[in-house]
Amino acid sequence: MTKTVHLLKLSVGTEDVAGLSAWQNTKRAQTDDGLPRHITRMWPKRADEILNGGSIFWVIKGVILCRQPILRLDEYIGADGIRRCAICCKPGLIRVEATPKRAFQGWRYLPVDDAPDDLPDGRQAEEALPPELSKALAAIGVR
Repeated sequence: MTKTVHLLKLSVGTEDVAGLSAWQNTKRAQTDDGLPRHITRMWPKRADEILNGGSIFWVIKGVILCRQPILRLDEYIGADGIRRCAICCKPGLIRVEATPKRAFQGWRYLPVDDAPDDLPDGRQAEEALPPELSKALAAIGVR
C-alpha cells in the first residue's frame, strides 16, 4: 500500500495568503487547462506518495499558512530546454493552523503526521492575520 506524503514550499515574495492566491490566478502561474502550478527544477523521487492524496503546504514569511491538494506532476520543458516538474494543484487555498517554519531552499517532504491541521470550515473565510502576527501567536501556542 502506498503511503501519502506532502510537500513543503516557501512562497518567495508573497506577503500573505491573498497574494499567493492572486499570483495563482495569473495565466503565467497556470497550466494550459487552468490549474495553478509551481515549476521546480527537481522531480520528486516520492511522486507516488505525493499523488496519493498529498498537498503542497505553503510557507509565507516564515509561517505555514495554507495548503493545496496536488493533482498531478507534469513535465515542463523551459525555453532553455531543461526538463522541470510542474506541480499542478487543485485551485483554491485551504488555510491551516499557523505553524512557524524556518527558511530553506527548494521544497521538502512533509510527513502526514507533521502537517498542520486545516482551520475549521467556519474559520476558512475569516480575514487572515498578517503572517508576522500569525508567527508570533503560533510561537506562544495560540492557533
